[in-house]
Amino acid sequence: MTQYGFHFDGTRCTGCKTCVLACKDKNNLPNELNFRNVYEYGGGSWSQDEGGCWTQDTFTYHVSVACNHCDMPLCMANCPQGAIEKDPDTGEVKSDPEKCIGCGTCTQSCPYSAPKVDTEAMKSVKCNMCAERVAEGKQPICVEACPLRALDFGDIEELRAAYGTDAEIAPLPAASESQPNLVITAPVDAKPVGDSTGAVMNELEIL
Repeated sequence: MTQYGFHFDGTRCTGCKTCVLACKDKNNLPNELNFRNVYEYGGGSWSQDEGGCWTQDTFTYHVSVACNHCDMPLCMANCPQGAIEKDPDTGEVKSDPEKCIGCGTCTQSCPYSAPKVDTEAMKSVKCNMCAERVAEGKQPICVEACPLRALDFGDIEELRAAYGTDAEIAPLPAASESQPNLVITAPVDAKPVGDSTGAVMNELEIL
């Protein structure tokens, strides 16, 4: 078995969201649904001293994330219909539309909110790591579309050998929750999981 995963390079990402739009276009997703999201995380403040000089500790950075096809997928563990499984060959976490009843338990269980509920079909839908493209030897569309090459995809052990093993950054959850197949190269001023000095600055875009 090959367990595939994603690498995100925060030192390259400019927050252009081309990955989000390429995914939406390929999967013909409605306006209110994303399989991949780009978080804009920032915080800090400005202050003026008695001499009139201004100083600041502001920061902002971007984090692109989709389904991480976790080793311990909470969506699968909590699905009341047993509609979610891991592909034995690729490690893809996928939903069976024949079993899914659209209850949304998977969405509520996933710490990354990766599964979504298609309210028209009343079925769980999610990133499938572009399985058909990967089977043809191609990269997922989000990876191929990124103009800054901030995303990579492949055997997770090879990605970890190339980029390290970090998989945590604010505003994402702790990796221990689900053991995601994700590697993160932290951007400048990256904050740790659980950070309270910043906030997601584009909440209306996170779908």
